[in-house]
Amino acid sequence: MYKNKPFRVKSDEEIDSHLEKLKDYYKTPPKRVFLADGNFMCLKIERILSIINKVKLSFPEIERISSYCSANDLINKSSKDLAIIREAGLSMLYIGVESGSDNVLSYVNKGANSSQMIEGCGKAKNTGYILSCMIISGLGGKKYFQEHAIESARVISAINPDYFGLLSLTLDKESDLMKDIEDKRFILLSPKEIVEENIIMLKNLELTNCIFRANHISNHVILKGTLNKDKEILLNKLIKIKNDKNFISNSLKGL
Repeated sequence: MYKNKPFRVKSDEEIDSHLEKLKDYYKTPPKRVFLADGNFMCLKIERILSIINKVKLSFPEIERISSYCSANDLINKSSKDLAIIREAGLSMLYIGVESGSDNVLSYVNKGANSSQMIEGCGKAKNTGYILSCMIISGLGGKKYFQEHAIESARVISAINPDYFGLLSLTLDKESDLMKDIEDKRFILLSPKEIVEENIIMLKNLELTNCIFRANHISNHVILKGTLNKDKEILLNKLIKIKNDKNFISNSLKGL
């Protein structure tokens, strides 16, 4: 997503300018703000609080502020600091868990293992954040097909997020993973195999009142429900899609 955009921290002047443009753009003040781009929670707490305050001053009617976050950023911040940030107004965090398999996480250079995912997300939940976690279907390829499904279910169940989303693997032509595919070191899953992986994952998930979505443009099937309440309905839909081979066409593309 950011291959041609080196990471840097925006200045206060840039943030002020962006907020002024947003105020001019929206005729009706927004109720929700997402703090992009990548890694907002890596900043020091003083800077985080300053930016949150700027957003609230610009949009006094704001109801929710959210951002991406990594497990390591949560681990590296104290529970006290996380609580202060939450109280200041940042209420929802989106975390790309990607896989519960340590082998897969290591292979894709995620920078955190499954234990760290559980630890970091647990700190966020314990300090009152709304948590949305994502897993990438097919990320383990054929080699880690079963492991990716079962271990991802284990980790997501341990986290028990408020929201859980499934996306499907998409590729950039210049990525290291594409080179591994060309050299047969990574074998992509077929749409049928991805559905089979989703079935294994769903069977092993144990969640409480978690809003589940698999409706990203990358997905071969569209699913939505609440887990575990709708587990059997979702499994039956997946099994029917697999048997009917009724997959959404999805060529390799970068998003």
